Amino acid sequence: MAVDGKAGARAPVGAPAVRWIEVAPEEAGQRLDNYLLARLKGVPKSHIYRVIRGGEVRVNSKRIDASYRVEGGDRIRIPPIRVAEREDVTPAPHFKMPIVFEDDALLAIDKPAGLAVHGGSGVAHGVIESMRSMRPEAKYLELVHRLDRETSGVLLIAKKRSALTALHEMLRGRDMDKRYLAGVAGRFRNELQRVKLALAERRGPEGEKRVVVSDDGQASETVFRLVGRTDEYSLLEAELLTGRTHQIRVHAASMKHPILGDDRYGNFELNKALRKNGLKRMFLHAAKLSFTHPLTGEALSIEAPLPRELDAFWKKCTS
Repeated sequence: MAVDGKAGARAPVGAPAVRWIEVAPEEAGQRLDNYLLARLKGVPKSHIYRVIRGGEVRVNSKRIDASYRVEGGDRIRIPPIRVAEREDVTPAPHFKMPIVFEDDALLAIDKPAGLAVHGGSGVAHGVIESMRSMRPEAKYLELVHRLDRETSGVLLIAKKRSALTALHEMLRGRDMDKRYLAGVAGRFRNELQRVKLALAERRGPEGEKRVVVSDDGQASETVFRLVGRTDEYSLLEAELLTGRTHQIRVHAASMKHPILGDDRYGNFELNKALRKNGLKRMFLHAAKLSFTHPLTGEALSIEAPLPRELDAFWKKCTS
């Protein structure tokens, strides 16, 4: 029975008790601090580190460091901690997200525009919080990569730690083929154009994140291919060879062909006119991901069709 620290004293009724958690095989490889942070929602990070340092967290009955990487079958002692007591803590909503692929290791959704991939920066909940809420029985769900909030399309979620690790290695080694569809301003002249411009993150006057072309930035490369064009607009396929923040948006703007509806790097006067003409979002869609399945070795190609509002706008432009 749980005690409150005095020999033989009973814990107050309703007080949190010691818990034991067993690490599942698919959760192996995570640092202990990250493992606990994911499971103790609402508990301040400083408190989690404090109980680890104080020896109140035990792994297989032994004191352990925060950097320890958990293994399948490890038994972790969680001391009495009140989780998510604040009145404003609410469950993540169940967002409507079409599933375009799923097996034991992976889950791919067609993310709607306007939905953040995770909570933070003024957003209470995103895709990953919603998926965990809708699947409480799932022991492991982690984002493989990210999409901008206003970008729609294929988003990968790992259901096993081993799958996540392998996919991250593919991303680092450029072994994942990522194709986007982008509607841009102006008549794109070339059938194919490769953009190699280093990108750096900066903060705007109000603290907002902006990405700029800069020699001191990270090497970035995008290949643009012409899909269709009118006198005013062009539809491009963008192949990401690197995965920098806002890469396609900044590279497109650098060519004087900003993405339609982009409220950060686009043509603001044009965007106003586009809204009146029916385009009320950014015209950027993650259309296709191709890679080798991290566990089976099978060649996979996962696609999400152009959303109806973008398809309708483009057909209107070309009719």
